[in-house]
Amino acid sequence: MTRPFDPCIAPPLAEQDGRSFVRLVELMQRLLAEDGCPWDREQDFLSLRRYVVEEACEVVDAIDRGDRKEICAELGDLALQVIFQAELGRKEGSFGPDDVVAAICEKLVRRHPHVFADTKVDGASEVLTNWELIKAQEKGSDGKTKGILDGVPRGLPALMRAQRMGEKVARVGFDWEDPSGSRAKVSEELAELDEAIASGDKAKIEDEFGDVLFALSNLARHVGVDGEAALRSTMDKFATRFRHVEKRVHEVHGGFPTPETKGKLSLEELDRYWEEAKAK
Repeated sequence: MTRPFDPCIAPPLAEQDGRSFVRLVELMQRLLAEDGCPWDREQDFLSLRRYVVEEACEVVDAIDRGDRKEICAELGDLALQVIFQAELGRKEGSFGPDDVVAAICEKLVRRHPHVFADTKVDGASEVLTNWELIKAQEKGSDGKTKGILDGVPRGLPALMRAQRMGEKVARVGFDWEDPSGSRAKVSEELAELDEAIASGDKAKIEDEFGDVLFALSNLARHVGVDGEAALRSTMDKFATRFRHVEKRVHEVHGGFPTPETKGKLSLEELDRYWEEAKAK
């Protein structure tokens, strides 16, 4: 006997088939109706832009914590943003939620000819190479053929964007064969940064500093490190250790010195508290 579908209750895990998305679309349509939510009805694509970024970042945070329940909740928040904007598209007559899903379904079929057609591949790396070649043959909304790097959003965090650009061009052969070439490039760029610093030319220093960061992003890719995740982890570690330093300064001095008591706290003392934090 088939269990009747209740749009208010998610089906058991074994029966997950996506029907609950219909309920989400219905709810969003209700919120955007004439007698719906005033706040929702005031939104447009631009006003919702920051929420898309925030919700995606919260998904990443939940993944980093390994909290499956939180990942589920945050993915729901992100899905809401997709359906919200799809319904805005429906209201203005440009596209709707079914167009969004149909477009990604068509893209998945087109870019997986080794699954849905008779193309043969030898491993995951060849799948990625074919993906980029197929993508390069596709045309954008302006009718022009897309470039290899066109699919890397400018809105990504800079380090993540740098690593994604390296991944993209590597799939079509523009890359070093092993990490040694990438590591040598880091040393080369650091030397050029040193020269720029010695010259005192601010514009040149900024330019060479960017080259160093880009070279490091490529090295991260070559050694199998997610540069964005590594930097986030280091910042979290720094924050934890500095909070210990701050706590010790409050214990000993009642807080960080004001401009009037600037000489009260030495770098050596701060470094001692930092080493205490590292020892923990």
